[in-house]
Amino acid sequence: MKLNQWTIALAAAGVVSLGSVAQAEEAQQHQVLTALSSTTLSGYVDTSAIWKFGTGNANMPGRSYDGAGKQDGFNLDVIKVSLEKPLDEGQWSAGYKVDLLAGPDAATFNAFTPGGGFAANLAIEQAYVNLRAPVGNGLDFKLGVFDSLFGYESFDAYKNPNFSRSYGYAIDPKQHTGGVASYRLADWISVAGGVSDTYNGGINARPVRGTPFGGFVPAVESEKSYMGLLNLTAPESAGALKGASLYAGVVKGLNGAAPASATDVTSYYVGATIPLPITGLAVGGSYDYRGNTATTKNGAYIPSMYANAVAGYLSYQATEKLKLNNRLEYASGSGGTWGTALKAEEFFAETFTVDYSLWANVVSRVEFRWDRDLKGGPPVFGGGPATLYAPRDRNALSLALNIIYKF
Repeated sequence: MKLNQWTIALAAAGVVSLGSVAQAEEAQQHQVLTALSSTTLSGYVDTSAIWKFGTGNANMPGRSYDGAGKQDGFNLDVIKVSLEKPLDEGQWSAGYKVDLLAGPDAATFNAFTPGGGFAANLAIEQAYVNLRAPVGNGLDFKLGVFDSLFGYESFDAYKNPNFSRSYGYAIDPKQHTGGVASYRLADWISVAGGVSDTYNGGINARPVRGTPFGGFVPAVESEKSYMGLLNLTAPESAGALKGASLYAGVVKGLNGAAPASATDVTSYYVGATIPLPITGLAVGGSYDYRGNTATTKNGAYIPSMYANAVAGYLSYQATEKLKLNNRLEYASGSGGTWGTALKAEEFFAETFTVDYSLWANVVSRVEFRWDRDLKGGPPVFGGGPATLYAPRDRNALSLALNIIYKF
C-alpha cells in the first residue's frame, strides 16, 4: 500500500487509522477492477493494395474509402480501437461504447461528417452511454455520438460483403450526436427512434440555415433532426425464410456545416436480406435516397438536389473458408453528388469479391470492381485536370487486395 504524505500526517495525528485507509483503498480498487472486468477491448488493423487499369487516378467519383489517393499502391486504411461495456440482462442495466479511428480512413470519415474529428488522421466514430429501463421487454437508450441507424453497409469493411463501399453508402448519413431509443415489440419486430443536433456529424454541431441575402444563421432551438427505423426478422416458424430481415428507416433535419444549400435534408432507406433454399446462398438488396429542398444563397436561387442508389447482393458460402460475394448497383443524382460537379450523374457498378480465410482472426480477400459512367457527355473517370473536356475514361476497373486483422 502506497500512502501520500497528507494521509501519513493525518494518521500520525490520530485523525484516521492506517487500517481504515487500507480497507477504503482496497474497496476502491475492487470497484475499479469490477468495472474494468466487464469492459471489452477490440478492434482491427485494415490494409489494402489496389491496382487501377487504364488512365490516371485523379477522378474516381463514387468511391468512399478507396478513391484517388488509394489507387495504384499499398495502403494503410484505418486502425480502430473499441472499448465497450455491453448491457447485461438486468432491468436497470447500463454500459457504454467508444470507437476511436486512426489513419487515412479516419480523415475521410471526418470529411463525411464535417467537424466530426479531433485531428486530421484521427476520429471519434462513436462514444455513447447505453441504458436500459424495465419497460415491457426492455427499453434501451443511447446518448452521445452514434452511427446512423440504417444502411446496408458499415464503416467497418470486414462487416461488409465487399471491400469497397457502395454508391448508396456514400449518400447515407454517417454519424449523429443525440439520443435514440429502441424497443423490441416481439421476436420478429423492433423499432427505434431518435433526435440529434444535425442530420449528419460533426460532433456537437448545431444546425444552420442559409439566408436570402447571403451567409448562414443558427436554426431555431426546435429545429433538430429526427430519425426512425423499423426492423422485421422472420421467426423460426417462417421455415426456409427463417432469419430473413427487412429494414426501413428515415432521417430528416438540417446540417451543422454550411453546405451549398443549408436546407432540410431527408434520407430514406429500405434494405433486405433473404436466405435461399440452397445451403450457403443468400440474396440482399437496398435502396438509398437523399434529397434537400431548394433555397436562396447570396441572392441566387439554388435548386433542390437529389441522389438515389439501388444495389443487389448475392452471397455464397462455398466452403468453410471460401465465400463469394457479388454486388450490382445503379445510382443517379444531381451534379456533385459523388464528385462530378459539371453534369448530372448516372452510374452502373459491378463488384465481385473472393473471401478466403487463411489465418485465424484475419480477413483476406481479393476484389474486382467495374464502374461505368452512363451519362452522356465527357466521361468522368481517370486522370487529367478537373475540366469539362479533359481526356478521361467512361469506365473504371480496379483490382484490390484487402487484409484485416481483428483483435
